[in-house]
Amino acid sequence: MKIAIPREIAEGEARVAAVPDTVKKYVALGFEVSVEKNAGMKSGYADEEYKNAGAKIVAKADALYKDADVVLKIKAPEAEELSLIKKNTIVLAHFNALGNKDMMKDYAKAGITGFAMELMPRISRAQSMDVLSSQSNLAGYKAVIDASYHFTRAMPMMMTAAGTIAPAKVLVLGAGVAGLQAIATAKRLGAVVYAFDVRPAVKEQVESLGAKFVEVESEETKNAETKGGYAKEMSEDYKKKQSQAIADQLKKTDIAISTALIPGKKAPILITKEMLKDMRQGSVIVDLAAEAGGNCEATKPGKVAEVDGIKIIGTENITSEVSSDASTLFAKNILNFITPMIDKETKELKFNYEDELVKGTCIVKDGKVVHPMLAEQGGK
Repeated sequence: MKIAIPREIAEGEARVAAVPDTVKKYVALGFEVSVEKNAGMKSGYADEEYKNAGAKIVAKADALYKDADVVLKIKAPEAEELSLIKKNTIVLAHFNALGNKDMMKDYAKAGITGFAMELMPRISRAQSMDVLSSQSNLAGYKAVIDASYHFTRAMPMMMTAAGTIAPAKVLVLGAGVAGLQAIATAKRLGAVVYAFDVRPAVKEQVESLGAKFVEVESEETKNAETKGGYAKEMSEDYKKKQSQAIADQLKKTDIAISTALIPGKKAPILITKEMLKDMRQGSVIVDLAAEAGGNCEATKPGKVAEVDGIKIIGTENITSEVSSDASTLFAKNILNFITPMIDKETKELKFNYEDELVKGTCIVKDGKVVHPMLAEQGGK
């Protein structure tokens, strides 16, 4: 089988879906691998490295797609790419399937077999395949680094002959993978860290990293987590209590990192414009939910906004800013998913569509939208 690694064409996307190390492994498994020219350049991987790993370098996308049996991408094919992909080609990528349901019919019509890596079930045997976790981990780290860049004070406490500098106070909203890494990074930089999450189950994790957990007492929090480990959307009554707790904490906060997302929905507003008025001058907010509308009411996706002396960083696709490591992790996630699916005799991919991992990620097949969360988008 022939695997194709195209150069990502989405604006601002610097990652690549395979790195020389994973290419070498694909070749050893019996695949022919073709990489589009300069596909890994923005992530620091030269064409020569791919060639040394056993890949063929292809100058143009149309020639690359024409011979491909399997396409590995970071982001789902755009219309101009989809028109180049032949029928029955297997495509693995981050499709943003729940947030981009309108495109599902187009993928089905194109006749591809599509696997949305972001829908990987959150079970033990899938941990090494979980692109959301691997990318979120880096996002949490980079959010704190970006915040420290824009912050006009030092993060740690410093005792000097001229006086003592107080440590920065950081509030992390959402203690998922990104939030926990943000906590750990901020602590390593010497900040005093607080964290809020609707799920009381994460309190122990937050405190084990040295942060203080901000709680909203409510019976509702007992069922605040989905089976997949995500936070559920809460009632209006809970949201009022939550809003007050966050507002009170923000008054004492220098840096806020917001990470709250609800799959397939607009990000919940956690920081209102009214709350910004009570924050300290020079404070910084990094909104990791910017691509889904933002957790801060004043967030401008893709930009750094300033309101009343508060900087709000709405970076989209923040993991692309650490593209080398992000590419490596994403590439390994895909490799770990593909490897068990290889038929040892024919050296071809054979998916068991009853397998939990396959069923959980396959979105289109045989001209139809097949994922249960997307099936209402129609068939042929």
